[in-house]
Amino acid sequence: MGNTTTTKADLVNTISHRTGLTKHETESVVDCLFESIIDSLKTGKRIEIRGFGSFNIRYKNQRLARNPRTGEKVSVDAKNVPTFKISKEFKHAVSQSLKV
Repeated sequence: MGNTTTTKADLVNTISHRTGLTKHETESVVDCLFESIIDSLKTGKRIEIRGFGSFNIRYKNQRLARNPRTGEKVSVDAKNVPTFKISKEFKHAVSQSLKV
């Protein structure tokens, strides 16, 4: 298993090739999808895509952490962070394809 990365441009190329849409049209669709996910999360809405996974906002309490360079304790403010939970179907499909 190599250490490769798929970029947004790679996704656009693949989707464009599979659908017959132009790269410009495909990029607009991909951008719209990402923006829609971000906009929903900004308003606190959960997103569930069956067979893929769900995006949610998780609240993290204020805590004390350690600066790894100095060892000094620092306070980390409470915050909301976006999370993604993979679906069972997605997890199974990927794990099956990566078996040696």
